[in-house]
Amino acid sequence: MSTPTPSPARTTADGRPRPPVPGVVPATLMVAEREILTQVRSKSFLISTGVLLLAVLASIVLGSVFAGRSEPTRVAVVPATADVVRGIETLEGVPVENAQEARELVESEEVAAAVLTDDNPTGYTVVALTEAPGEVMGALSVVPEVELLEEAETDEGLRYLVSFGFGLVFMMAAMTFGSTIAQNTVQEKQSRVVEILLSTVPARALLAGKILGNSALALGQTAALAAVAVIGTVATGQDELLSALGGPIAWFIIFFILGFVLLAAVFASSASLVSRIEDTGPVLSPVMMLTMAPYFVIVFFNDNPLVLTIASYVPFSAPVAMPVRLFLGEAAWWEPLASLLLLAIACVGVIALGARIYSRSLLRFSGRVRLKEALGDA
Repeated sequence: MSTPTPSPARTTADGRPRPPVPGVVPATLMVAEREILTQVRSKSFLISTGVLLLAVLASIVLGSVFAGRSEPTRVAVVPATADVVRGIETLEGVPVENAQEARELVESEEVAAAVLTDDNPTGYTVVALTEAPGEVMGALSVVPEVELLEEAETDEGLRYLVSFGFGLVFMMAAMTFGSTIAQNTVQEKQSRVVEILLSTVPARALLAGKILGNSALALGQTAALAAVAVIGTVATGQDELLSALGGPIAWFIIFFILGFVLLAAVFASSASLVSRIEDTGPVLSPVMMLTMAPYFVIVFFNDNPLVLTIASYVPFSAPVAMPVRLFLGEAAWWEPLASLLLLAIACVGVIALGARIYSRSLLRFSGRVRLKEALGDA
């Protein structure tokens, strides 16, 4: 009985055995590791990340400083009324010996008012120069309990800042790392390095590795920005704002992952259609518009509930619009789940389409590949 003769191992031109071709998953992880290490070792990436972190921290600290810059109002108090002002943060008591001295300070405008004793039911009276200061009267007034029938709307300035922040972070991350994917793809084609890469890893693994590696970098950078924002908010005593932003930030990170993967697939597949850096403008312009559109829609229409609702279900703008609606309290509990499902479905479809374009365009070096050709039958 004869035994089958084993096939000879594949060898290189100099007779050495070729290394085994890795599977799709190991190849994907290998490409992702290469993308991550290349960026992390880049000084420009480290410097830009550091600048972003410092800018976020500085904006939070400066915002807190400017918000709390108003100094307490100075009021003259006699020994009998010192306890009335003590403990009120908006008032600073200036102790004097008697009522006459307090009146002199008011007349010289060294203090805004004087709190003196009186026989009225409150036990004290306010002495002012020409009119009673509103901040003094408001601080000394007894405020009754208030019952609100409707929830107050979010402050317009805060609404704009939150919309601006979410939109800017997503747009900058998508444009920065998406452009990196596109540039690397074109450079590999232009230098013919892609031929060597495709002899080792499949085209789909190359695409998946690029998306995975840059997604990890983008998510890491965004998570670092979120951590710095939380630390800065806690350090400056803005706990109320932090409690309002906690849930929306968590949802933003979840939406960010899928939204970035979707755009990364579009960047990579679009860049694979050209073979020179000079030709990337026409193919990347539509992608750049898709990336910037959510930012402008959310910033300019953050006070329009209808536009925000529609944008929160459109895959390219949902990563920004839905977290903003959650912060504003305009979304029901099931809406982020429904929006996330639609985004996931769109992400799978775009990746499948992008992989088809990417794999059929990488080895075409004669000018720009038309989209119809890349999508056509092999």
